[in-house]
Amino acid sequence: MGASQSRSEPDERVFHNETPISFSQDVVNQLSDRLESPETSPERQSTLDALIRSRIQSELEHLKQEEEKVRQEIEQALEKENLDREKTAAEDGAEGDETRRLPSSTELLGDLEEIRSKVERYQARRDLSEFPEVKSTGEAVVSCYRAHPSTPLDCWREVSKFKSSVAQLEQQYVKTVQ
Repeated sequence: MGASQSRSEPDERVFHNETPISFSQDVVNQLSDRLESPETSPERQSTLDALIRSRIQSELEHLKQEEEKVRQEIEQALEKENLDREKTAAEDGAEGDETRRLPSSTELLGDLEEIRSKVERYQARRDLSEFPEVKSTGEAVVSCYRAHPSTPLDCWREVSKFKSSVAQLEQQYVKTVQ
């Protein structure tokens, strides 16, 4: 146990260099300046910023890919669940209980197309470019309401002009239909 204390070798070793090492004064000044100022140089800071930006961008791309993957998995699971629900509903409907029958996805798509065509027909009917008087009086009513939001009764003149132009259009339509 006491053998390690009886050693007489020193732990420190000194090596002497035969060739002298010398640094230029610029290197010495630059190293001493870096020691004095703890801030990083602008070049180093821009390099660090670029590195951090690239890491953030790569992590962001990775997260977007993960999000897309999760979204696709959720969509697939919901689609499978809906197909299973349709299948069980069809099997239940085949057993004779027609009141609980759920529509299939193809029927729903057909209904959606029908609704879309009705909306397009409604939008086409709403187009007032063929009736400039109705369009201009309607715009006058809207601008009056916007100009007098707290006193909409001040727009009675514009409203009555709009009503009369619509009445004239209705009369023209009735004459053409007969």
